[in-house]
Amino acid sequence: MMKLPERIVLFFTFAFASALPVRAAAGAGADGATTLQPASDVLEHFVDWLQLRLFPDGDHSDLIHWIACGILFVAAILLRRVVTSIIFRGLKRLASKTETTLDDKLFPALEQPVAAFVMVLGIFGALTVLKLTPAVDNLVSHGAAIAILGVLFWGLLRAGGAVLDHMEEIAHEKQIGIAHFMPLIKKALAALVIVFGVLMGMKSLGVDVGAVLTGLGIGGLAVAFAAQDTIANLFGSFVVVLDHPFKVGDYVRIGSAEGTVEDIGLRSTRLRSGDRTQIVLPNKTAAAETIVNFTRMPQRRVDQTIGLTYNTTPEQMEGVLADIRKIFAEDPGVHQDFVTINFTTFNASSLDIQVTYFTADPDFRRHLAVRERINLKLMRAVAGRGLSFAFPTQTFHVEDEVAQKLAGFRAAKT
Repeated sequence: MMKLPERIVLFFTFAFASALPVRAAAGAGADGATTLQPASDVLEHFVDWLQLRLFPDGDHSDLIHWIACGILFVAAILLRRVVTSIIFRGLKRLASKTETTLDDKLFPALEQPVAAFVMVLGIFGALTVLKLTPAVDNLVSHGAAIAILGVLFWGLLRAGGAVLDHMEEIAHEKQIGIAHFMPLIKKALAALVIVFGVLMGMKSLGVDVGAVLTGLGIGGLAVAFAAQDTIANLFGSFVVVLDHPFKVGDYVRIGSAEGTVEDIGLRSTRLRSGDRTQIVLPNKTAAAETIVNFTRMPQRRVDQTIGLTYNTTPEQMEGVLADIRKIFAEDPGVHQDFVTINFTTFNASSLDIQVTYFTADPDFRRHLAVRERINLKLMRAVAGRGLSFAFPTQTFHVEDEVAQKLAGFRAAKT
């Protein structure tokens, strides 16, 4: 046979599980009182049962109600401990044995909302058994409805966040493009849940939600004109999500702004520029401007001109060209599908070799490392042939008669 504390816990659980729909849907009656008769009947049976168990020969109504209040409150604390220490601990152990990681995220996310739900039921149940005035009881009823809805929507947000985190993890593993936009989707869904929760809370308080929505519809045009930039940014964020021209971590140029994408929000996209300043770009601009995504280029192109002095002989030019071509053919950082090395121009002060190639890795830092390594090899190749790089020079040719006069003038001066 069950002991008295166990009976109290079971009775508390049954009573408030059955009373929850009545309280959550409670509204104002014709006389302004709250229609809570089914819940009150269950709790009154509990009070009567306590009366028979504790004071079978006397009437201690006020004391019994206070005892019932304390018992329900303590039962809520005990039941909360059972939920967190036994039930959810067992669920977590079971989750650790399954292949999917969804339950590993879902159960911890729901633990605190469920514990809070039990305490909310206990607190408002304890207040209900007290002999309160109709006005106070009505206030308690509305407070219970709002608190219960708040905890339920909190649990919905936590559960939805856990599911979306699991989806994001899978998307990253499978390298699906939408993975980088999951934070934006989570923000949008959270906003929808909050709006819906506010409307449900207003409805539980007896507010005519339909009339409120109608009023919002009438004032919608004014709101649209006043918040047209915000609405445009919201639509811009949807365009970014659907088209995903960039993701967090990409290096992009959007219009005149250039930097690494740090965050994609509902209103704006944040870039970190090369000088480490943050650029906040409205999403309507991101949707309307030309976007250059440098991260998605397969390789980076390099166009380079090497100028040698005019005392380079044809044989030396052929030799250094062969050396340079060998350098590019053997370097692992050079993309071998397209490499051109040609003696192209007799420039004003140099013999120019045009070099065009692509670095295999588009990452900017590794791209610069390849260019540095190649340039050092080019310097050694030119020096190894006994040649020199050209720099801008001018040579003046003077007629013999003028040269002789200049030479005589210099001799007379010395």
